[in-house]
Amino acid sequence: MIHFLNLIRWKNLIMIALVQILIKYALLLPFNESQGVTTTLSTFAFIILVIATLCIAAGGYIINDIYDIDTDKVNKPSKVIINKHISEKDGYTYFMLLNVIGVGLGFYLSYHINYSSLFVVFFISSALLYIYSTALKQMFLIGNIVVSIVVALSILVVGVFELIPSMMSFNNVANMPFLEIIRDYAIFAFLINLVREVIKDIEDINGDHKVGMQTMPIVLGRDRATKIAFVLSLIPLFAVVYYIITSLYTQQILVGYFLVFVVAPLIYITINIFSAEQQSHYKHISLMLKLVMLTGMLSMSLYPFVLN
Repeated sequence: MIHFLNLIRWKNLIMIALVQILIKYALLLPFNESQGVTTTLSTFAFIILVIATLCIAAGGYIINDIYDIDTDKVNKPSKVIINKHISEKDGYTYFMLLNVIGVGLGFYLSYHINYSSLFVVFFISSALLYIYSTALKQMFLIGNIVVSIVVALSILVVGVFELIPSMMSFNNVANMPFLEIIRDYAIFAFLINLVREVIKDIEDINGDHKVGMQTMPIVLGRDRATKIAFVLSLIPLFAVVYYIITSLYTQQILVGYFLVFVVAPLIYITINIFSAEQQSHYKHISLMLKLVMLTGMLSMSLYPFVLN
């Protein structure tokens, strides 16, 4: 059981679920009366949304590990699960089952709220994760962008299902500012994950080169890829600072939180990227980027205290 949980990256799944829960219960529901926000999903329907998202994400992790067997034997031999603890055949079975459940629940949810067209979000996410693992991951930067889009979609999907149906049914303009906030968090997640994907490619350069991948560090070299990662890391840093100046400047609690728990760590990360040389350095940077992603998302818990 523990090997299956590690295969589906249970810690990452908990983080995805936590972010979606924060969006509904910290960012949206507290403003039903004070701001006139109208949400669509009942508690049961929201649970379906979370489970569908987690199933598709778990399936993505499994198919990624199946196609990364050779590279993982070089980059992280102690963490190899496929063909060591779980057979490749069983891995494919779990992948198919999780995707059928995830996409099926997505279709049910879309039909349940009378917006069947929204089902495409789940189908596209599932398809992108499969294409990423089987083909795009080996390509210069494209794979990094695609998987970062899927990460952003896991956040944006809550806003899409909770707010858009209500806006289209009742012309509820009060929902728009909150949909824009969710969009901004999705953009933040995209930018942080894009940097992290490039850093992970640099960290995994030896195994990726062995199997003939054409990732950025392999095509351009480790040093140039590190410089590009440094430049990319400045984008979320400047974006957050700009967001603080233009949107949060009147909310001192939020400003303080973002400066301490997002901006300061991002500055630390950019400095470390600039001076990184060893594999252990890139591993540390990757971990820090994941932590910044978490602290950035946890800021949603403060909105009920500063906006009401």
